[in-house]
Amino acid sequence: MMLKKYIFVVVAVFVIALIAGYFWLRPDTSITNYPSSGANIIAFGDSLVRGVGASEGHNFVDLLSEKTGRSIANLGVAGDTTADGLARVNELDKYQLKVVLVLLGGNDHLKKVPIDETFDNLARLIENIQSRGAIVLLLGVRGGLFADRFADRYEALSKKYHTAYVPDILDGLFAHPEYMSDEIHPNEKGYAKIAERIYPVLENILQ
Repeated sequence: MMLKKYIFVVVAVFVIALIAGYFWLRPDTSITNYPSSGANIIAFGDSLVRGVGASEGHNFVDLLSEKTGRSIANLGVAGDTTADGLARVNELDKYQLKVVLVLLGGNDHLKKVPIDETFDNLARLIENIQSRGAIVLLLGVRGGLFADRFADRYEALSKKYHTAYVPDILDGLFAHPEYMSDEIHPNEKGYAKIAERIYPVLENILQ
């Protein structure tokens, strides 16, 4: 009798674990435009997308392309603010968009752009991309050395527009010379860390 009870408990735990694993690992179907019928994956942003500080092939976009086995177009422009991103959003016209990784905001902070303007621009950019049928993967950066003014705003934006989201991709890299090429940009080890953070989220929405 005890053996039967033991077997029942083991089987029950196994079944519960399978069910929990399914709901934990499956893609979030609440994400806008998931699943997308598009074909192209785009990384759209500033110098972090471009890969300043790393040698060719070692920026996080190329590393993600290698990890996923999919081509990712790099539309990163060093120095771009959110306003600059909006001004060139029509660069996306030539693609059949599936997923667009959006990484902007760091230069707004450096140039002291009002925070409301920064996130209004990001909202308009997300709306534009989603209207094209693409999934947005929003990538956050820190807005302030001591107090992060951006974290709550990125999260609120992600929730409002139901984007995929990775908060503060530079978390733990600043002030660690082994990961940074200068005060702002990671080196190859740093970009590898960023790719590791983004990969599981990206892979999930590509399923």
